[in-house]
Amino acid sequence: MTDQATPPATSTDLWAAIDDLWTWLDTDQPIGGREGMLLRMLKLSEEVGEVAEAVIGATGQNPRKGVTHTWEDVQGELCDVVITALVALRTLTPDTQEVFHRHLERVTERSLGPAS
Repeated sequence: MTDQATPPATSTDLWAAIDDLWTWLDTDQPIGGREGMLLRMLKLSEEVGEVAEAVIGATGQNPRKGVTHTWEDVQGELCDVVITALVALRTLTPDTQEVFHRHLERVTERSLGPAS
């Protein structure tokens, strides 16, 4: 794994990409309303399951299948979880960035103590 403090200058703007993905999904959503929102939340469980499948595949823990994935596959699946979670959050509020940053500050302070 690489330790990169700041993303490259050419990287996609995270929050604009999340808004674009949310718009794309909402435009082509076969089921809308409350049920559509709940299905969007359930998509997160599906993605987490794919992380588990990739870890099992990367470690060869299924003797019938052997090694079927790489750790790069696991990284990609983890990214899918993050993207799916942020799109789900965007489904709940247009203030996705602010909600996320406020919550991250609370978790960071609770875990690491107040910033000096």
